[in-house]
Amino acid sequence: MQHIQSLQSLINELCKLPGIGVKTAQRLAYFILKKSDQNIPALVQSLNDIQANVKLCNKCFDFTEQKQICDTCTNHKRNAQNICVVEDPSGIQKIESAGVYNGLYHVLHGSLSPLDGIGVEDLKIAELFKRIEESLVTELPITEIIFALDPDLEGDTSILYISKQLSNYKNIKITQLAHGVPVGGDIEYINYRTLAKALENRIEVS
Repeated sequence: MQHIQSLQSLINELCKLPGIGVKTAQRLAYFILKKSDQNIPALVQSLNDIQANVKLCNKCFDFTEQKQICDTCTNHKRNAQNICVVEDPSGIQKIESAGVYNGLYHVLHGSLSPLDGIGVEDLKIAELFKRIEESLVTELPITEIIFALDPDLEGDTSILYISKQLSNYKNIKITQLAHGVPVGGDIEYINYRTLAKALENRIEVS
């Protein structure tokens, strides 16, 4: 069979996407090639637009478009004294769909995983403590940190580390999602009713 370098390069790049194996990447690549006149210009434009326009919010580190601070962080109707800590921006969208939380967010962009070489310096942990320190000299100091991390080993490790550091702040309540979130589950795939219940019944981190 003829080896087409450009096609193989596309397959290799698609394989780097989460949840995409070699066979799926091959199907996608051949589909794109077959429909190249229709799909490629729009796909390339979308990728270019993302690279050019989508940035990280300077405050919560969610994705935002053409802004230094995202719409959520600048929304004065939200409770600025509650910060919900999530692993990835997709976690924010999931929690928002539950419709029961009206505070702000902080995105770590991962979780602590020493075996994978992911340490404290690789996450937005220092930035979280900076937000807390800055809030303490305002009229709306942060009073609660809610952990909405995946209930797995990495998520638990992250909660344990951060909560120990937070113990120095006596006026900050530390909670995490509770009832309804299965151990080993992924926040991204939990339905909104289950997540809403977990938010409403969150438990304090000891």
